[in-house]
Amino acid sequence: MFNRLPYPARSHLPGVSPLIAGSLALILNLALPPQPVQATQTLTLDMALQLAQERSRQLVAHDATASAARHMAVAAAQLPDPVLKAGVNNLPVTGPDAYSLTRDPLTMRSIGVMQEFVRDDKRRARALRFEREAEAAQAARTLSLSNLQRDTTIAWMDRFYQERLYELLARQRNEALLQIDAADAAYRGARGSQADVLAARSAVAQIDDRLAQAERQVATAKTQLARWIGDVALQLLGDLPDTSHMRLSTEDLATQLSHHPQITVLARQEAVAQADAQIAQTGRQTDWSVELMYNQLGPAYANMVSINLAIPLQWDQKNRQNRELSAKLAVVEQLRAEREEAIRTHVSEVQAMLQEWQSNRQRLSRYDLTLLPLARERVKAALAAYRGSNGTLSAVLEARRGDIETQMERLRLEMETARLWAQLNYMITAHTDKVPVTP
Repeated sequence: MFNRLPYPARSHLPGVSPLIAGSLALILNLALPPQPVQATQTLTLDMALQLAQERSRQLVAHDATASAARHMAVAAAQLPDPVLKAGVNNLPVTGPDAYSLTRDPLTMRSIGVMQEFVRDDKRRARALRFEREAEAAQAARTLSLSNLQRDTTIAWMDRFYQERLYELLARQRNEALLQIDAADAAYRGARGSQADVLAARSAVAQIDDRLAQAERQVATAKTQLARWIGDVALQLLGDLPDTSHMRLSTEDLATQLSHHPQITVLARQEAVAQADAQIAQTGRQTDWSVELMYNQLGPAYANMVSINLAIPLQWDQKNRQNRELSAKLAVVEQLRAEREEAIRTHVSEVQAMLQEWQSNRQRLSRYDLTLLPLARERVKAALAAYRGSNGTLSAVLEARRGDIETQMERLRLEMETARLWAQLNYMITAHTDKVPVTP
């Protein structure tokens, strides 16, 4: 929509007729370029989801955890740092040569370096373990993102429907005010009673009480939405998204839910446990260390070099290395069983939620096709009877209350159905690649 600069219809110049002045003003107004009027920006669900993702610090924390694990994977693949060694042997502590490093010819000064050689397969296993930990952090991030999208959607829809409920009550209040005027007119014309007037005013008072409650619920819904997207939650909401379809279906739920973020997290934890078991497996093979020493004695003796080799003796593998490996494998089996049980639980829960969602949609159709038209016809019939002096105002008010209750119940059912849609539709994260469950 555009506005043009206003021009006066009359000319203040002498000798110019009002008709000519108006024509000139119209020509100038049409010749000028239009000026845009700033439109009120609305907050759509997609915008709210994007804002919530940008504001989330939990996602940043998961990214940092994954980055730390990747750095550790590089470090774990390297050999240990060499060790510099220096020492003094046979240092006299009594006699005339006490604490002298040069007088006694048997005092030996040594300097050397020692390097531990960790087997390649063991270093690869340790690096792989940190890589699996990074993947687990990314899976946890996907789970957090899924929960964020679900909670933001529910908060957005709660505010949307709470505002629709408030608007519904406001319209009903306007109609109830007209009913008060009609009752007053009938009472003054001796066609009604004072009880009818009081009943009409009581109906308005009841709606006012509901309006106060609805206003509080709208404020609460805005606060809940602001938790995820900040002060932008105070903007006007856009249109409701299409909630008649979702990504999940009742067919082959187990396969679809294998990409559920929580299942993926369990799978990644299982992969970490398998990496720990692989480290324990490589621990059954010993590493070895080499030490090179340069030794210096007194001037009467030649300098010498020593080379030492150190190999740990796994003399009790049955009760140490094998036990540790068995413990790690038991943890792998535990996590695998928990993942399989979680899939079964999610399949059962999702089936129940899908059935409830489909049932609610059928109930909404029943409201639209039967219950709401019947409630409106009842109000019309009561009004016609009252205007024809064949009915009472109390019957009209009762019919109106029934109509309000039916519309509010229909709106609450729609809100409950939308919440189910949000829980089901964002059970698997939107705009995120699926991660295979099998480690």
